[in-house]
Amino acid sequence: MVVVVDYGLGNLRSVLGAVDKLGFTGRISDDQGDIKSATHLILPGVGAFGDGMANLETRGLTGALHEAVIERRTPVLGICLGAQLLTRDSDEFGSHRGLGWIPASVRRIVTSDPSLRVPHVGWNALQQRRPLSLFAGVPDGALFYFVHSYHIVCDAPETAAGECHYGSAMTAVIHHDNVYGTQFHPEKSQLHGLTVLKNFLTLA
Repeated sequence: MVVVVDYGLGNLRSVLGAVDKLGFTGRISDDQGDIKSATHLILPGVGAFGDGMANLETRGLTGALHEAVIERRTPVLGICLGAQLLTRDSDEFGSHRGLGWIPASVRRIVTSDPSLRVPHVGWNALQQRRPLSLFAGVPDGALFYFVHSYHIVCDAPETAAGECHYGSAMTAVIHHDNVYGTQFHPEKSQLHGLTVLKNFLTLA
């Protein structure tokens, strides 16, 4: 069973709709039992990092997620804000601690090009930096849909499996062990996005 984690922020229905379209059984849930028994977890998100972590903690989900992902090694996919929450910390509207599963920090997008606005909104090419199961059947340079003002800065280059360019290179895909994250929205990225999502859902 695929569980789309409900922590009060995110386009949950769109993500579940994509899961259903691909032929997988999924549900939206903030139940600790569902999270612990899931075969795959998806952590979507739209909004601020601090609010996201506060909501996870208020709903008592951080412990259940840690048990599922770290102890049971359930595959997890973070999307947009959900990907950022997988990291160690963020400086968005203050200093906030994340789930800490990815050795990285979240920082505001800074560009020296006045023609490039923040937030970064729209379609952008994904450059694959290393082989990854999520990329199976996806051509290098395929377009994906982004909406974000902050980006992930990885401690080690190998953690950033994919990049996009918006004035400068920015991490677009992160991976460490059974933890995956996409800064873009696969559920809004048409065929290539559905391919990425299907690749994640077929992980053992």
